[in-house]
Amino acid sequence: MSDHTDSPFPSDTVEVHLDTESLLTAAAARFVSVVVAAQAERGAASVVLTGGGTGIALLEQVRKSPGGIDWSRLEVFWGDERFVPAGDPERNDLQARQALLDHVPVDPARVHPVAASDGEYPDPVEAAAEYSAAVHAYLTEHGAFDLHLLGMGGEGHVNSLFPHTDAVREEHELVVAVTDSPKPPSVRVTLTLPAVQRSRHVVLVVGGAAKAEAVAAAIGGADPLEIPAAGATGIDSTTWLLDQEAAAALR
Repeated sequence: MSDHTDSPFPSDTVEVHLDTESLLTAAAARFVSVVVAAQAERGAASVVLTGGGTGIALLEQVRKSPGGIDWSRLEVFWGDERFVPAGDPERNDLQARQALLDHVPVDPARVHPVAASDGEYPDPVEAAAEYSAAVHAYLTEHGAFDLHLLGMGGEGHVNSLFPHTDAVREEHELVVAVTDSPKPPSVRVTLTLPAVQRSRHVVLVVGGAAKAEAVAAAIGGADPLEIPAAGATGIDSTTWLLDQEAAAALR
C-alpha cells in the first residue's frame, strides 16, 4: 500500500463547488485522475461505486469525459446494493450499467455486482457472504481498493450504514446484510466501515442544504455510530466534494 508521502493527492481535503454541475464535474475529474494514476502505478485499478441520484449523475459525467482510463483494466465493485430482483430499476448495479458501464469496454469478469434477490442467493445473508468472498479475494491479492465513491444521506448514512444500526457497529466483517434499513427497500447488502477504510482514496460527493449539518458533524469528527460518514476515511486521502448548500454549516 502507498503511504501518505507517496500519494499525489492530499490526505484530507474539503472542496466547495458553486452548484451541482460544477460539483459533478469535479467529482468526475477526481474519479478519472485516481484511476489513471493507479493504473500507471500498478497496471490496473479498482473502484467502488455508489448509487443515488448524485452517484449515478457522477457516472454519467465520467462517461462524457473518461480521460485516459483503460476500462479493460478496471475492477468494479459496489458499496451497497438494494436486495431486489435483477431487473428492478432500484438496483444500483442496473443504474450504473445504464449510466456508464454499458457504454465503455469494461471486462465483464472484472465487474462484481451483488447478487439479486431472484438469483442464486435469494437469502440476503447468503448474498452478503458471496459478495464478501469476492471482496476478500480482491483485497487479499491487491491490499486495498483504489477509489471508494460515497454519497451521504441527510442523517449521515453512507452505503447502507445508518446511524445506530448493527451494520455501522460492525468492526470485523467487510460485507453484511441489512434487513431493517430505515430507508426503503429495507433489505440490502452493504460494505462496512472496515471495508471503506481498506480504500486508498475515499471521495464523498454531497450536495444540498438538507445535508449541511451532517456534513459539518462528519468533518468535525463526530462518532461514526451517530454520523456514519465520519468513519469513511481512506488510507491515502479522504476528500469531501460539496456544493455550497452542503457546505453551509462548516465553520
